[in-house]
Amino acid sequence: MAKSFHVDVVSPDARLWSGEATFLVAKTPEGEIGIMADHEPLMGALVTSAVKVEGVDGIETVIAVHGGFIQVLENSVTLLTDRAQIATGGVDDATRVAEELAAAAEELDTIF
Repeated sequence: MAKSFHVDVVSPDARLWSGEATFLVAKTPEGEIGIMADHEPLMGALVTSAVKVEGVDGIETVIAVHGGFIQVLENSVTLLTDRAQIATGGVDDATRVAEELAAAAEELDTIF
C-alpha cells in the first residue's frame, strides 16, 4: 500500500474535503503538479480547474476549484480556494463546474 498524507480543501464557507490520500493532482499556472507522500515543501497558486484526490480507500474524489493556493508542508496538503465544489462526474465535469464558479465570481465582481 502506498504511503499516505493528509489533505484539506478549504473555502471561506467550509472545509469541503478532508482526509488521507495517496495521490493528488492540481493545476498551477505552470502546469499540473502531482503530490505524493513526503513531497518537498511547496507553496503555489491554483488555476480554475479540477483537482483529483485519490483517497487511501482507492476512491477518487474530483473537486472543481476557482483558483486559490496550494501548500505542501510536513506530509500535509492544504488547498485554499475562494470557491470549490465536489464534482459528481469525472475531470471533464469538474472542469465545467470550475468554469461556472469562475463565471459566477466574475458576475459578482461586476455587481460590486
